[in-house]
Amino acid sequence: MTQGMPPTAGPPSPHGFPAEVRDAVTPRATLLVIGVVALQLLFIASYVGALHDPKPRDVPFGVVAPAAAAGPTVTLLAELPGSPLDPRTVPDEASARDRILDRTIDGALIVDPARPTDTLLVASGGGTALATTLERLVGAVDETRGRTVRTVDVAPASSQDFNGLSSFYLVVGWCVGGYLCASILAISTGARPANPRRAVIRLGAMALVAVVGGLGGAIVVGPVLGALPGPVAALWGLGALITFAVGAATLALQGIFGIVGIGLAILLVVIAGNPSAGGAFPYPMLPPFWQAIGPALPPGAGTWAARSIAYFRGNALTGSLLVLSAWALGGILLTLLAAGLHRGRRPAQAATATAPPR
Repeated sequence: MTQGMPPTAGPPSPHGFPAEVRDAVTPRATLLVIGVVALQLLFIASYVGALHDPKPRDVPFGVVAPAAAAGPTVTLLAELPGSPLDPRTVPDEASARDRILDRTIDGALIVDPARPTDTLLVASGGGTALATTLERLVGAVDETRGRTVRTVDVAPASSQDFNGLSSFYLVVGWCVGGYLCASILAISTGARPANPRRAVIRLGAMALVAVVGGLGGAIVVGPVLGALPGPVAALWGLGALITFAVGAATLALQGIFGIVGIGLAILLVVIAGNPSAGGAFPYPMLPPFWQAIGPALPPGAGTWAARSIAYFRGNALTGSLLVLSAWALGGILLTLLAAGLHRGRRPAQAATATAPPR
């Protein structure tokens, strides 16, 4: 070719444009794109389905009143249209406050027939949306009876915790850290660990990330921003557990399903877990499906636990911590099991590849 002359274009591909498309978008890439579109639609359906029409349903609710008034009041509240409340009698105001702080009820009405004003006890630390809904609902009921109601917040959300959402966003951040770090480990060195030793190393790295991320999150929402009260050490421990549980579960899914496991982790944690976590709207305001799955997923268990630490003296933590521990332990066991099975398959595949043809 003469120096300075532009190169001539090669002959056109004999297979034409369809072949170029097949080369550019492989069958594997096509399947992954279809999976992404499915996740996209599930994301929309889950968030809109859970949050588009919040209504209270069977909210655990106490009634404190003299014997003659307690029964009729409970009946009146139980027969409200749509069954927003699940009322039950409580012996006295002190017991009602204790049960709210123990998180066995979400509010209580103190009725004194000798006075024209009732007292409503709520806990905005458990979710401002629910406390506001109870205030509006009970206020309307008392108005029909010619009575008024005053509201007392026995576990108020911090003034720096708008709508009680800081605990939810904190937990979302910890969950994101968990599955992103696990995903990075997969992208950098392969979705499936080569052997159990590599799996242990990945789990160890995940534990280190969990400890650091848990402490960082607790410091940011506490001493730095003042968004959540409660002991930093307790939030640190919770954050480490949440981050590791989500990370270990993601490693397990990757070990079993390969790169598709990252999508499954997003499905469980982001698409199913976040809208059902009780963050924007506490559990009694969610539709039945999301209300049922929320406590069993890391975002829901974590949000409940963070609020218990911040506003409810650390009460009602056991169930949530057991859920998170189960995710962590299950993630460890499945990650190691998948690594062992993967190591067992590799020698067989290598032997098949090197066997001489017959």
